[in-house]
Amino acid sequence: MILGGFNLSSSVGLVRSSSLYQQAYQTLRQRILNGEFFPEQRLVETQLAEELQVSRTPIRESLRQLQRENLITTDHKGGLIIPRLSPEDARQLYDCRLALELLAVQEACYLGTAEQLKNVGAWVIRAETLLAIEDASEVTRSELLEIDYSFHRAIAQSSGNDHLLELLVRVFDQMTLLRVQTTEKKPDVLEIRSEHRKIYEALLSRDVSIAQAAIKDHLEASKDRVASLLQ
Repeated sequence: MILGGFNLSSSVGLVRSSSLYQQAYQTLRQRILNGEFFPEQRLVETQLAEELQVSRTPIRESLRQLQRENLITTDHKGGLIIPRLSPEDARQLYDCRLALELLAVQEACYLGTAEQLKNVGAWVIRAETLLAIEDASEVTRSELLEIDYSFHRAIAQSSGNDHLLELLVRVFDQMTLLRVQTTEKKPDVLEIRSEHRKIYEALLSRDVSIAQAAIKDHLEASKDRVASLLQ
């Protein structure tokens, strides 16, 4: 049916196609970030289409977008696979993250509201409380990483810079692939807890130099810990 020069049947098809693409993209993206695919696992369009009960077109478009986000890559035969990150990849990701987070803590010191900084502190307290009532060996890696990333996201949100937050989230997504590769290992929870406390106290005092020194020490230590696990 054509109304006012606009083909309604065509429009409905495009909307449906877009919806299927978005659903397929979000599902595959979440499965990657949840570690449901292992490093170097090959992603086959036909298999994924069958699993998600859609045609190959939304799967193909989803895989292209995920490749643009560097959440999947190609092997030597041109097949699409989950990346296996090297120690050098880890170092480069942490270097990018450090550059962004130095700006984040600076702006959080200048612009963060009392409520925003309270939210940062809530993640510090949550970690301390969790470790106070449970043996550190019983705390799962996923719990620790969620607390860690939430703490850092809260700092970025306190900066008032939405573009900075968006860039950091993209780096966090890339770093989730590191989590998949080191799933049997856990970070030193006591060190991370004390490092977060130092950063938070510097933010409360609005001392940019101390806050930046604390975030740098924290991320450099994390970089060394993760890189050693990938050796």
